[in-house]
Amino acid sequence: MTVTAAPEVRRPRPAPPTGLQVFRAAVRSEWSKLRTVRSTMWSLLVTVAIIVGLGALFCAARVSRWDHLDPGELRNFDPAGFSLNGIFLAQLAIGVLGVLVMSSEYATGQIRATLGAIPQRRLVLGAKALVFGVVTLLVGVVACLTSFGIGQAIFKAKHAGVSLGDPGVARAVVGGALYLAAIGLFGLGLAAILRRTAGAIATLVGLLLIVPILANFLPSPWNDDIAKYLPGEAGGAIFHVVQRSSTSLSPWAGFAVLCAYVAAALVVGTVLLDRRDA
Repeated sequence: MTVTAAPEVRRPRPAPPTGLQVFRAAVRSEWSKLRTVRSTMWSLLVTVAIIVGLGALFCAARVSRWDHLDPGELRNFDPAGFSLNGIFLAQLAIGVLGVLVMSSEYATGQIRATLGAIPQRRLVLGAKALVFGVVTLLVGVVACLTSFGIGQAIFKAKHAGVSLGDPGVARAVVGGALYLAAIGLFGLGLAAILRRTAGAIATLVGLLLIVPILANFLPSPWNDDIAKYLPGEAGGAIFHVVQRSSTSLSPWAGFAVLCAYVAAALVVGTVLLDRRDA
């Protein structure tokens, strides 16, 4: 009796994942990494505390001196921008967090596992930037709205408060969140370029704080011409209603300059990530 072997059934090979599917997987992976690291949550909470706490402190201090201010100060006073002054310090916290989101993977060697799972390196960096940018933007909106509300409640004692419906105020409050997100992405881009935490943080602090101080020592008008195009000075116009000086860029023009710095850092970081060994 002859036994006939059953014909082999060939199963079709699964189609390779599309670029969109890979990007979605990368976004889910980056979100998992971001939310499960305890230091990330603490850094975001510190950012909120700095913006709200310092904003309330500065507003209370200004109200305590209100009757001693000269007419020029009162005329040019910016209640909305003043309540958001805590951003000046909070930008360092969010910028350093942006550096750590990228540089910590190099420090721990996790970048090899990340790129092994998703070889498309540009998608990896794009997913990191998207997840981190959205998270910092949402945290910034909450922090800036809270700081603005508390600040205006304090200014009501001197009838100097403003509302979100006043011209330029809503833009300034949302602009504070946009500024923080941009600074965080700038730190991420610098870390992608330098791959070292200390170097990226030093570069970030230098560009935001040290270089503007040095620019002020230049003879006029060079000091103003250079300072207004630095990332912190240019981008800071977005969360002020009253122009800080006659040479400052307009809010959206200044923010566009900051975005150009961010885009340059991310583009260079992407190119280097693509070409260098992990």
